[in-house]
Formats: sequence, structure tokens, C-alpha cells
Amino acid sequence: MAERRVLVLAGTLEARRLIARLARMQSFDVIASLAGAVANPGALGVETRIGGFGGADGLADYLARQRIDALVDATHPYAATISANAVRAAELAKVPLIRLERPEWVREPGDNWTVVRDLREAANGLPAGAHAFLSVGRKEISAFAGRRDIRCLMRMIDPPEEGTPLPPGELLLARPSPDEDEERDLMIAHGITHLVAKNSGGSASYAKVAAARRLRLPVIMVARPPLPEARLAESEDAVLDWLADRFRKNCPNDSR
Repeated sequence: MAERRVLVLAGTLEARRLIARLARMQSFDVIASLAGAVANPGALGVETRIGGFGGADGLADYLARQRIDALVDATHPYAATISANAVRAAELAKVPLIRLERPEWVREPGDNWTVVRDLREAANGLPAGAHAFLSVGRKEISAFAGRRDIRCLMRMIDPPEEGTPLPPGELLLARPSPDEDEERDLMIAHGITHLVAKNSGGSASYAKVAAARRLRLPVIMVARPPLPEARLAESEDAVLDWLADRFRKNCPNDSR
């Protein structure tokens, strides 16, 4: 039986792990797609396209032209536009879709969270004089630019585009550390009084949340945006099981 073509909308650690496992299986021909939000994302080991598709219609056309058999949305939980386009494109092209969605972080004893709907509400929720650690991404940082009465440590992987309005403070170009002690030391060194974060879930960037708990810092947690209904999987194993069931092929999910 011919290989099944799978398009993975990537950009997360879970997507990278899933792609690596699919690439080792003879049952699948895998194509990865990256939005291009990060300048140097690192090789994925499979055919990779970078950039947008031109909305839902453009993605549907790509699915048809490339004869894609299954679409996996493994993008960031806050990539609402991409996920919405994926749902619509799958409907138009009549291609099965599954969304790999990591579970949200949950409040634990000792956490001092204020959950807000969006970044504008997060910016308004910071008290005057706050020294805020902003872990929200370079495209959203301008939501805090109007707060001239606070100082911010703004961490992001790539610098914001030239001309992007920024709040007062310091720009730190770095990936999140997975080490709780490192995140704690960073917050202490910068005199952080508040953490602002998106509820991304997963383990890759949770250390900052745990560090804030240890330091008894208030956290403004931005809730995930609503997404269109789709079949969900919370792990790479669940996606592989779905693919195996969908195509009725032997698709062992222990190829780690």
C-alpha cells in the first residue's frame, strides 16, 4: 500500500516530536509546515515549507494539489487564526483533521493567578509601579506599550519588528529556560513583581510559572482563545493511534 501523505502544521515541541516519530515509519510521507514566526526554527528532518498558505482557501488548495491524506494541527494553542483556517480547509478539501492540543496548566496550591481574556486585559491588570516579566511573544508585546507607569522584562526568541511600540524596560532575546532555579534567579535579578504569561501548557516553558509560585509572585495568566470544534488529541501517541485507525494500517506508536 502506498504511503499516506500527512501534513503537520508545526511550531511546537510536540509537533517536532511527532514529526520525528512519523518520519521513522514507512507508512507515512510527512510534510511539515512552519508559519515563519521564528527566524531559525531548526531542521525538522522532513520536507518543510515555511510561510502562510493564503488563508483557508489557500490551505485547502494546497491539500488538494499535494494529495494530502491527513492534516495534523500541532501549532501553538494561541495560533487561533491558523487553527481556524485548518478546520475550514479540511472541510473544503475533505481531508481528515486532528488537533494536537497540549493540556492547559492548572492552578496549584500556592499559585496566585488572575486569569484574563486577552493581552489588553493583562496590560490593564498590572498595578502602577509593577516590574513585570512579560512572556507573551514579540507580536503581542505592543499591547503593553501604553503602560508608561511600569517597567518590563520582555523575553522573546526573536526581536520585535522595527518600529514596534514597547513598554519601558529591557528586552531579553532568549528561549524559556526549562530550569525552575534559573527562572527564579532571573526574576530575582530583575526585581520582578508580576509575571504575565499565556497558558501554553506543556513542560517546555512551565518553569517560570513554578518559579513565580516559589517567589509568591502574582501571575496574570492569559486564557486560551476559543477555537473551532475539531477532533482533539493530547499526546503524540493519540495522534498516531488516530492515524493508524483512520488508515487501518499497522502504525506502531512505540517508534521513539
